Amino acid sequence: MAVSTRRLQKELMDIKTQGAPVGIQLLSADDLQTWYLSLEILGETVYAGEKFALKFRFDNSYPISSPAVQFVVDDTHKAPIHPHVYSNGHAKELPPDNDRYVRHAPENPKKVALFSVLSNSLLTHDAW
Repeated sequence: MAVSTRRLQKELMDIKTQGAPVGIQLLSADDLQTWYLSLEILGETVYAGEKFALKFRFDNSYPISSPAVQFVVDDTHKAPIHPHVYSNGHAKELPPDNDRYVRHAPENPKKVALFSVLSNSLLTHDAW
């Protein structure tokens, strides 16, 4: 079994049994390649209280490489209006520290990935 498979199985089981971090909800994870999560923006940002759906795509080199993350845009979900996000949910550019969640991966690297890539870098006033 590949390292990525074992790691993703463990992380998915942890989310299902222990729950996700505050503000994050697992919407679906039908396989180990694609997960959908809801992110409620907490704290003092222009997006405070808004919820966004995110699509995470994992490849076979996870956790060495970070997952591809995009905002879900459909009839019920929208992308944030932000200079770094296209209207289709794709990020124009990722922060230069996109891989820092691997170097600082605590017991829950999903939390660090979500908040370092999205909350801190894309969804705060500082990114403007």
